[in-house]
Order: sequence, then C-alpha cells, then structure tokens
Amino acid sequence: MLLGDILARNARMYGNEVALIEREPEKDKRVELTWKQFNEQANRFANALISRGIKKGDTVVHLMMNCIEWLPAYFGILRTGAWAVPLNFRFSADDIKLCAGIAEGKAMIFGGEFIDRINAIRGELATVKDYFFVGPDEVRPDYAEKFQDLLDQSSPLVPEVKLGLEDEAGLYFTSGTTGAPKPILLTHRNLEAACIVENRHHNQTHGDNFLCIPPLYHTGAKMHWFGSFIVGSRAVILKGVKPHWILEAISEERVTIVWLLVPWAQDILLAIENGDVRLSDYDLDQWRLMHIGAQPVPPSLIKNWKKTFPHHDYDTNYGLSESTGPGCVHLGMENLHKVGAIGVPGFDWEAQIVDESRNPVPQGEVGELMLSGPGVMKEYYKNPEATAQTLYHGWLLTGDMARVDEDGFIWLVDRKKDVIITGGENIFPVEIEDFLMSNSKVQDAAVIGVPDERLGEIVLAVIKVKPGKEMTEEEVEKFCEQLPRYKRPRRIIFGDVPRNPTGKIEKPKLRASYGGGTESFKTK
Repeated sequence: MLLGDILARNARMYGNEVALIEREPEKDKRVELTWKQFNEQANRFANALISRGIKKGDTVVHLMMNCIEWLPAYFGILRTGAWAVPLNFRFSADDIKLCAGIAEGKAMIFGGEFIDRINAIRGELATVKDYFFVGPDEVRPDYAEKFQDLLDQSSPLVPEVKLGLEDEAGLYFTSGTTGAPKPILLTHRNLEAACIVENRHHNQTHGDNFLCIPPLYHTGAKMHWFGSFIVGSRAVILKGVKPHWILEAISEERVTIVWLLVPWAQDILLAIENGDVRLSDYDLDQWRLMHIGAQPVPPSLIKNWKKTFPHHDYDTNYGLSESTGPGCVHLGMENLHKVGAIGVPGFDWEAQIVDESRNPVPQGEVGELMLSGPGVMKEYYKNPEATAQTLYHGWLLTGDMARVDEDGFIWLVDRKKDVIITGGENIFPVEIEDFLMSNSKVQDAAVIGVPDERLGEIVLAVIKVKPGKEMTEEEVEKFCEQLPRYKRPRRIIFGDVPRNPTGKIEKPKLRASYGGGTESFKTK
C-alpha cells in the first residue's frame, strides 16, 4: 500500500484525532495536527507543486529541521510522483549544492535555519526553479514562496497521479568510503515494507504514542515512526534533547514508545543519578518500550536502564539507509539476555555471513554481513559501479564484519569501512585526515574512532608534525573549529602515522596503540 494511501485511510478512519504534536520546550510551544489536516496539507502541497510543473519522476529537495510541517511536505512530494530528497541539516552549502546537483532537483523546500546556506549557492543550482520557505515571513527570502500561502491557495483534494509500488519514491544521501555523499534510490515498496517490518517488531497499536526526537531526514527516525503511522497512532515531534524535556513530553503526552540514541539514554540516567530530575515528578507508567539504534549499544547502559525502568521492554535495531532504515536485523524485545548482539534477521529478511567470494562462512567465523529483504534499495543513483559493489544477486553487502553465535544471533565485529559513529552520526576519517593535512605544520595525519561511554565513539587524531615545526593540542583544536562540532577530534596524539608498503594507514596498529578496541574515554 502506498504511503499516501495509508495517510488517506488514516484521515478517513481517524480524521479528527490528533496525528502529530510538535513540542518546542525552549519556546513553550505546542502545536497539534489532526489526521484530516495532515492529509489535506499533503494534498495541498502536492497540488501546489504540480501547478508549478513538478511531475512524476522529478525531484524535490527537502531541507528542514524537525517541525510539524516536515511530514506533510514530505507526503505532498510523494503524492506528486516526484522523488523526495531529504538532506542532512548539518550539510554545508557545498554539500547541499552537490546533492541537489546529483538529484537534479527541480524545486526546494527549506527552513529558516538554511537561508544563509541557500543564499550562498542559489546561483549555482541550475535545475532548481522554485523555492518554498517554511518559517517566519519577516525573514523569508524574496525568491522563495511562503509554504503556508501555498497551502491556503491550493486544492485539498488528492491529485490524480498514477503511482505503483515499484515506482521510485526518494533519494536518501549517505556517504561512501571517501566521505562523498551517495544517493540511495528507494521505491514506494521499500517504504511500505518499512511500515510493516517496524510494526511487526514492536507491535504498535492505534493506542500507542511515538516520541520522535532524531532528525526526520534520516531513515532511522522516520522509518521507526512508520510502525505507528500504519495503525494511525499519534506521534510527538520533540525539538530538544534535554532529559527533563524528554521526560516531560513522555509524561504530558502519554507517550508509550521512545526511540533514543545512546547519548540521550546516557544523559537521562545521569540526570536521574545526579538528582537533576526526579522520576516522581513525572507520570511514566504508560511508557512501555525504549529502543535504540544507529550505533553500537553498550550492554552496561541497558543493564543500568533496566534497573531504573524495570517495566520497560527494550529492543535494538540494525539497519542502513540502503535497507530503508532499521529492522533488517533486530534484537527482539524478548531477547534481553542477548544484549550486545544486533540480533536476528527482521521480519521478511534473511542474513548471511560471507567471505570475499560471497560464500557463507562457518558458524562462529567472521565475515561480511549480507542481507536480503523487501527494504533493499533499488540502486545508488547514477553510480552503477558502487551499485555493483554493494548489490549481489538481490543481496545487500553491508560492509560490516560480523559473526553468528550458536543460537543464530548476529554480533558485529568491526566495520569493513572505517566509519566512526558518534551520537548516531557517521563520520568518515578520510575527510578529517584531508582537512588536518591542509594545515601547513602537519606532515601526516590519521583518524580513528575510539569507544566513548556517552557518544558510542569519538574521533581520535594522530598527527605527525613537520620537522622543525611545533604544534600544540590547543592549536589543533582552534584549527578544527572550521569543522562541524561533531566531526572535531576529541583526542589528539602527536606521533608517527604507521603506513604499509602501499601507503595505506595501518589503522589496526593505531587502535591497538590508542585504545580503539578496548579502552573508553570520557568525552570533552
């Protein structure tokens, strides 16, 4: 069933019930949207796009922070038959230009936070003809139409566009081993499968309420919400991650399901331990499930969580944007004794651990995790070489090294690619290495991830200074202020960078030397 059809069904069945709630604690703001309003706004935006020439197979760039307009805009794009292209809100102007160019975006909807970035590149976005703005009218650029005006002026009727499940639905940009964004092409069937898989795993009913905190551009947050969406249950979009904001939202909105990243779960437990929040101040009895994904989960965290919230079900989910988000492997709420494993193949998914020749390895041996299921992407758009390296006879090669235990549970061993995952965000070492090497005092540089109790991993940089030069840790930190905060090295080591005869950095040696496999470090 198309996502647009599910939305229309929810509007028919639950029209006057609340579908979405936006909470912005810092501004003491709360906004609601019913299923009828959600559906009509999606139709109105779709009709506005169509009136401006957007048609099936076109692309619309979607660049917004989480807000109550995010999902109606997304569904509106899908209803035109165009491909939605949600972009990471951390993308620089150059990243946005690159992605919009690859997608050949015909239109762009963006929020007020991105005005400066769009202004900087608008003259270079040759294919983008129409801009739509979500935000205060007093700061709206004169080249962009006001989103609310589009809704007010357009028809609330569903547009007559013939769509099928095999039609393309969206481009989700990830990054390859070099850190350059790669566009993942997903179909409407992929999106439908995400709804079904998530609902089968977590048993959402119409009476549930899902708290959405992670960014909606990411497949993780949205595809977890899909399990609630398919049964017409409400969701809360929370703008802010302070522990007392999260607990207030759960208490006041009667939230039953919360998906957290490791740092947020750590912060909640620490706030309780320090007395910064008191659980007795909140009504949390209805909260039934806490689940985590997007990065390795320390078993000690879940042990402490269960001590604090003994009645909670817990699950962890493994997935990739190439698998339409989480759920291709999941622990299962009944398998708390296996915390540390990523779990078993999800509903309607298969998994194999294979060697370099794509042959299954014996149980217990390490190989690459390979997956098959209804969420496997169609392709890397405009990148047949990368597609051929990743899709193998309908199977998805994840690039993650794993093993299967005697009970059939999958355990990740290492990432084939040297991606660092910090706070749920992927960081590519080569990008930071290249940046460090641009400093005139740096002769060589290597970057690895080391375990961190709060963020999962942090960036450690090993820097070899040029002979005759001197460099301090403070100087490196100052230089790295040009990087987004989450990409900045949290530990800096001055020393030699080991390389093999072909010139490649020997990162296993660095991990052995600096604790990449065992030791944990506090985040600065």
